[in-house]
Amino acid sequence: MNRINQKLQENKKILSIYFSAGYPNLNDTVQIIQDLEKNGVDMIEIGLPFSDPLADGPTIQASSTQALKNGMTTQLLFDQLAAIRKTVSIPLIIMGYFNPMLQYGVEDFCKKCAEIGIDGLIIPDLPVDVYAAEYKATFDKYGLKNIFLITPQTSDERIRFIDSVSDGFIYMVSSASVTGSQSGFGNTQETYFKRIADMNLKNPQIIGFGISNQETFNQATQFAKGAIIGSAFIKNLTDNGVVSIGEFVKAIR
Repeated sequence: MNRINQKLQENKKILSIYFSAGYPNLNDTVQIIQDLEKNGVDMIEIGLPFSDPLADGPTIQASSTQALKNGMTTQLLFDQLAAIRKTVSIPLIIMGYFNPMLQYGVEDFCKKCAEIGIDGLIIPDLPVDVYAAEYKATFDKYGLKNIFLITPQTSDERIRFIDSVSDGFIYMVSSASVTGSQSGFGNTQETYFKRIADMNLKNPQIIGFGISNQETFNQATQFAKGAIIGSAFIKNLTDNGVVSIGEFVKAIR
């Protein structure tokens, strides 16, 4: 069974952390992953930096730009993660845009992910219908889960289609804006969380965008299986460095 599915079956709320590979420093990737697991994080999203990120807010964009300047590439990330499964057992997901994947070759990319023990991918600019028609067979062949994003604007019909082609979790974007731009959730957000919960989808939902501390984590996980923290974690890395990971995680739960 895929590590993502195993983790989702555990009787607990999932804390997932996102960071940009190659940030703050080019070779921090492995240490960040190991330290996050050591401090009780359930799942990690490793951002593959891209020069034109659509969904990313200023914090993640800045870390992505710096990572590219530091010399991060798709191949280098694969090289860094070559032995990651010797020390890390929680689910690892690569989040990136479709262009770098296409340049590497979709089949080769998926094959490499399977070799090094990546469990799934999040590709915000790969439409679900294109995926279902052209790439799902390749992902399935290599045992990779493709995680789709939904927003408050996504129609029920499309959500049900995403649910039907998914076998992991659905990434629930808390608002239709970019990452890192919220503090706390208002009634509109909660109505949306509840609407999705009431749809009784077969895939659990994990909420991302706007989760930055214990309060927003607890608020989001009332309605969903877990929550993802990205911008707040990257800000913490920028301000306090890799040594502060333990303190950051403990402050969330």
